Amino acid sequence: MSTAGVAEVQRWVRAARRIVVLSGAGMSQESGVPTFRDAQTGLWAHHRPEDLATEDAFRAAPSMVWDWYAMRRAKVAEVEPNAGHRAVAAFQRRHPGRLTVVTQNVDDLHQRSGSPGVLPLHGSLFADRWLDPPRACCQAQPPQPGHPPRCAGCGNLRRPGVVWFGEALPPDVLAAAQAAATACELMLVVGTSGLVYPAAGLPGEVSAGARVAVVNPQPSALDDPAQAVLRGTAAALLPALLAAD
Repeated sequence: MSTAGVAEVQRWVRAARRIVVLSGAGMSQESGVPTFRDAQTGLWAHHRPEDLATEDAFRAAPSMVWDWYAMRRAKVAEVEPNAGHRAVAAFQRRHPGRLTVVTQNVDDLHQRSGSPGVLPLHGSLFADRWLDPPRACCQAQPPQPGHPPRCAGCGNLRRPGVVWFGEALPPDVLAAAQAAATACELMLVVGTSGLVYPAAGLPGEVSAGARVAVVNPQPSALDDPAQAVLRGTAAALLPALLAAD
């Protein structure tokens, strides 16, 4: 693990023509977004998220799972992007096309801060999609309101537009993230434990000569192979790292 500090990573930012920010739950937690395993209160404290966030769980108890996600949406809608999100978006405005955001988060805070072209590996908490492949009737009219909404013709259910346990990541988003990782000269890995694949494998896909810098107040599985590890939060460190032009 390198002992490179903030000043050196600032130099890397200035020199890099292509940068990737790979963000995880720690970045959004700083805004007040409960981590996936913390998003349990009241009735939902009796259910493990791992048991709710699956297709099988949704098919078995669609109303319960839908309402649990509705609760999460309501909580996340109350929070705002933090200084880390805003620093990334500001850098992108100053340097169009130079920085790509790849995120494991489903809260849309990067998008709300103004970042363009965000690659959400695990989908969006605020999007819905059809549970089963849509038929013509699903597309012909708006979903029938309910918990969850459904197609009035065939009964196909709407489901949260997130990636559940056991599901593959969206192939187009993953391919774009892998291409960005391969092309970048610097990857900033922010607020992720480095334990969830395939996202955790992206730092290993940078080309020879590219650098990886971890920004995290806690140790992560990506610390050892990184060229720099900065112990601090996104809101505290990203404004300084990305301020340099």
